[in-house]
Amino acid sequence: MDDILQRIVAVKHEEIAAARAARSLASLREEAESRRGQQRGFEASLRRTIAAGRAGVIAEVKKASPSKGVLRADFRPAEIAESYARHGAACLSVLTDERFFQGAVAYLQQARAACELPVLRKDFMVDEYQVMEAGAMGADCILLIAACLDDAQMADLEAAAMALGLDVLVEVHDGAELDRALRLKTPLVGINNRNLRTFEVTLDTTLGLLPRVPADRLLVTESGILGPADVQRMRAADVNAFLVGEAFMRAPDPGVALASLFD
Repeated sequence: MDDILQRIVAVKHEEIAAARAARSLASLREEAESRRGQQRGFEASLRRTIAAGRAGVIAEVKKASPSKGVLRADFRPAEIAESYARHGAACLSVLTDERFFQGAVAYLQQARAACELPVLRKDFMVDEYQVMEAGAMGADCILLIAACLDDAQMADLEAAAMALGLDVLVEVHDGAELDRALRLKTPLVGINNRNLRTFEVTLDTTLGLLPRVPADRLLVTESGILGPADVQRMRAADVNAFLVGEAFMRAPDPGVALASLFD
């Protein structure tokens, strides 16, 4: 695990310890289980959009990042979500990490309430407590980052999420992580084109791993989709699902930016 990820994971463990002291896992699980069946179907929305001949876009609602700082000072999650929905997004991804990405649980709830799209809780999941939080806050999907987790952790967190009716997107950065991710049940596999050690971004990461992804998996390419040529290159290779964030966050109207990128 690289330095920034190690720092983030350490903070997550601190946050979980504090949260557990304030509210028990059992109480949180009860609330999460009460929402079972209310999920909007994250995978289903992506597949439906792609079947209709369009790119399946997971549009990100993100105020800041550790490497770029504040991306959008006038940050209004509900307005951003509504614009994305109006301009063809299949799903949303909302950052809930506070320390590193200036995210919030409230942002996810505001975004989800503003539209009918399913929402991914974008955070660094390392404990079942966070899965229960995701269910309780109304998320439709969670993210598992293979670089942060061992095989047993990934399997346990996936099982906890699926028991609540949540979908699971597992994110990988290289072939070794892909092999591990393919042992999970989830069909949603994200390939992040950003190298975690150098932070360099290349779409060759997705294209290089593509032949190793079974046909029953839904591959999502993440990072580095900056212009229509990038979209065309991916779709020509039959990669039809995209997670895009920073490119939209800097635009005056994120939904308009989405439509122009994927037209």
